[in-house]
Amino acid sequence: MDEKTTHSGELETDIPIIPPSEIKALEEQELKEKREAETSDSTEESVIYWQQTDHVPAKLSDLKKVLKEVIGLGVSFDVVFREMNFAGRNAGLLFLNGFTNDAIVTDILTRLTYLTPEDVSNQALTEMMTRYIPHVQVERDTRLSKVINEVLSGICALFIEDAHSAILLDTRKYPVRGLEEPAVERVVRGARDGFTETLVTNVNLVRRRVRDPGLHVEVMKVGRRTRTDVCLLFIDDIVDRTQVEAIRRKIQEVDLEGLPIGDKQLEEAIVNKGWHPFPLVRYSERPDVVSSHLLEGRIVVMVDTSPSVMIMPTTFLDLCMHAEENRQTPFMGTYLRWIRFLGIFASMFLLPLWMLLVVHPELKPPGLDIIGPQENAKIPIILQFMIVEFGVDLLRLAAVHTPTPLASAMGLIAAILIGDIAVKTGLFVNEVVLYMAVASIGMYATPSYELGLANRMVRLLLLLATALFAVKGFVIGTTLLILLLTTHRSYNSSYLWPFIPFSAKAMGEILFRKPLLMSRRRPSINKTRDNTKMGSEMNPRGEH
Repeated sequence: MDEKTTHSGELETDIPIIPPSEIKALEEQELKEKREAETSDSTEESVIYWQQTDHVPAKLSDLKKVLKEVIGLGVSFDVVFREMNFAGRNAGLLFLNGFTNDAIVTDILTRLTYLTPEDVSNQALTEMMTRYIPHVQVERDTRLSKVINEVLSGICALFIEDAHSAILLDTRKYPVRGLEEPAVERVVRGARDGFTETLVTNVNLVRRRVRDPGLHVEVMKVGRRTRTDVCLLFIDDIVDRTQVEAIRRKIQEVDLEGLPIGDKQLEEAIVNKGWHPFPLVRYSERPDVVSSHLLEGRIVVMVDTSPSVMIMPTTFLDLCMHAEENRQTPFMGTYLRWIRFLGIFASMFLLPLWMLLVVHPELKPPGLDIIGPQENAKIPIILQFMIVEFGVDLLRLAAVHTPTPLASAMGLIAAILIGDIAVKTGLFVNEVVLYMAVASIGMYATPSYELGLANRMVRLLLLLATALFAVKGFVIGTTLLILLLTTHRSYNSSYLWPFIPFSAKAMGEILFRKPLLMSRRRPSINKTRDNTKMGSEMNPRGEH
């Protein structure tokens, strides 16, 4: 190091000066390494990582640095931080431009621009929130992670310099489609509105039908990254509170990154955690169906971004019910219910029974000699069924992915070119195609799409068991199915109720659609606190 003598006789050391460009490069390299080293699993961990505390910074300049690293301010085009000055104080408005109602925000900002320094004291943020912001839903928070999470859900956050907190303004405007009738649960007569992907809209559809003060709507956040809104609905003075607490606790204990697929992922996390094919919850997209189940003492779980909701607990026979039965007279409703039961039975047992009678003709009852193939085909019966089963599933998948204008053409190809020609060439016999068509119709007549798919798997396994072990295979397979459904439980409720355990009165309610005024009590399986539907002064005929 060079040294030289000053006028005072002291030695002066030449200290090397680092250029500003190199200093900036070193800071950028350090910042890059810090970004790459971050392993935060939540917003709170990320905020603490970048500023060692979860409090809102006093200076807006420090706030912007943290927001840049945590929420992508300046990187994501939809993250906006609007800096302004109100009453002589620097302020900043943080929001997502796609979720914000511009008209409401403009009205609030216009009112704040009229303020002068004389209008506010040292407690500027408190006075603005309580006196000068004309909005309904306003709150204050000092945790920056909470503020960022609320902004990501569509809320605006107003920061005032040196205030150490933020004002949260609920000015959300979510993209939403119009109300349409659900495609799976259509009715001939009845309401045409169905749930959408917006949670608030779905809750309002239920509130419109159930104007009961006891209807509780609890909201929870699920997912460390997605922060998905999950809503729990129940009527407090009817529902079993022990069951509500069990479901609430399971939802709160879910530890996942998120629920991007919605209600189905939540179901697997809290209810059906194994490989069981039968559904343990009932899905519905109809507000009237959900409202009727709430009045019966059921619990409803809604997930934001999902147009269907979960109803718990449920049973096998409950999944076989449809809203159309209650839109007709009791006599016609009972008739439709029986037709649906026959279709569901055919979808599970028609093909195994027919194949059993074909393999063992001696089992045919007298007068049913027409059952069975009148001519043989080139392929064994069981292989014909397997090919047709997989072919129907392939056509179903193709129908889902086929554009609507081409759906008719695909149906003609399946019916004429595949089915008819396969029979004429001798690959299949006519009865295989006929009974498979009946079983498929029964599967699609099942109100619950998930139950229909599970019944299809039962049919497939019964076919294999019958082909391998004949009568023993069919009997043992059916017995194992009943045992499986009996041991299957939906939140401590028997899945085959009221068949197992048997309840004659409840079974009558299942088999017959009773008139409204004769159905006076709620299902006992729900363990409701109040099991009476009608007032004590009304008799079964509806007379006071």
